[in-house]
Amino acid sequence: MASHSPQIYIPILLLSLLITTTTTALQPQINSNSVLVALLDSRYTELSELIEKALLLQTLEQTLTQHNLTIFAPNNQALNHNLDPEFKQFLLQPRNLKSLQNLLLFHIVPSRIHSSHWPAKHKTLCNNNNQFLSLTSTSSNDIFVGRVKVTRPDDITRPDGLIHGIERFLIPRSVQEDFNSRRSLRSISAVLPEGAPEVDPRTNRLKKPAQVPVGAPPVLPVYDALAPGPSLAPAPAPGPGGPRHHFDGESQVKDFIQTLLHYGGYNEMADILVNLTSLASEMGRLVSEGYVITVLAPNDEAMAKLTTDQLSEPGAPEQIMYYHIIPEYQTEESMYNSVRRFGKVNYDTLRLPHKVVAEEADGSVKFGKGEGSAYLFDPDIYTDGRISVQGIDGVLFPVEEEESKVVKKVPTTGVSKVVAKPRRGKLMEVTCSLLGPFTHLSTCH
Repeated sequence: MASHSPQIYIPILLLSLLITTTTTALQPQINSNSVLVALLDSRYTELSELIEKALLLQTLEQTLTQHNLTIFAPNNQALNHNLDPEFKQFLLQPRNLKSLQNLLLFHIVPSRIHSSHWPAKHKTLCNNNNQFLSLTSTSSNDIFVGRVKVTRPDDITRPDGLIHGIERFLIPRSVQEDFNSRRSLRSISAVLPEGAPEVDPRTNRLKKPAQVPVGAPPVLPVYDALAPGPSLAPAPAPGPGGPRHHFDGESQVKDFIQTLLHYGGYNEMADILVNLTSLASEMGRLVSEGYVITVLAPNDEAMAKLTTDQLSEPGAPEQIMYYHIIPEYQTEESMYNSVRRFGKVNYDTLRLPHKVVAEEADGSVKFGKGEGSAYLFDPDIYTDGRISVQGIDGVLFPVEEEESKVVKKVPTTGVSKVVAKPRRGKLMEVTCSLLGPFTHLSTCH
């Protein structure tokens, strides 16, 4: 067995040498005098780096085995100063590799073209739509490739090709169209995708405003978006435009308050929204964050019937107003259609957990029950798609409070007690007295 081992080893060694020699012979050999090597060691190093990033070195090496190459090369200074930064960024993005390859191959012609060969027309290595380069000259002996001037004709000459220096890049139409398409798509993207919104577990509020497309429902339920509780101290108004710049809730609230004043008969409602700034600010913030609301606005006659007892509790004016705000967008038509179809409809209010019941009555919509009910009196005073204001002829209270009221009977005596009708402005007097320790209001006298 030992005598046969050298005879087996020698053929194996010869076979391995043959495979190595064949593999080496199949690879294109580029000598040190090649035009590609000259490109790496010249004033065109920026272009050579782009060719390497575009993964074109192997393609060009294979082309040199069959053809000479003529390269129209902008120098480093031209690339740094004459190229649009946005376009350069576009070329360097990995997804745009094909555009970068087409751009570079558009500068290379698979034949040997001296400056004495102008004018002519040659096909480039760019296979996209059979791209051609037109070589022209002027009477002053200036030569151009396309519309770009050749600044250094026959700058580098090698046995397998040559390099002409040009003043700037040649941009083929296909690459320009790709760039314009990408730029248009980026400008069309109104909302950039971001991560899921973070919610603070202590307050159940968003840590950062969520990026929500216009018209989409907000991330949090409206009750989670409300402040922890009503406060008598004025709160700062939100900044213009809201956190996502989609809705300007502050301006919309001011607009509907101004509409109430011009409409007439709702001055009390407008005054309380102006002076209880925490309420107006809360409404504006909700609208800015994408929520919609319907305000059931009691008219002046209804507001004037409020008593001191009903307003004496801390935060009572705001609690009354919260019960008149529905976190939906409803118009007279939508509410009337609902009560006609379903008989009774329970609407949520911003005063948890109380709801306001609505039903059809006398061809209109009636809210509440019994003596504490109110009719839809002035429909659609203000509707802008985010805020709807519906005028009613009474002040609403939750059913539980109505049932818990104790009616005090006046003792019957020989003299009848005359009770004066509360004058308009009673609500504002009580409200100002409650706000006195916290803030100075110029509107209170």
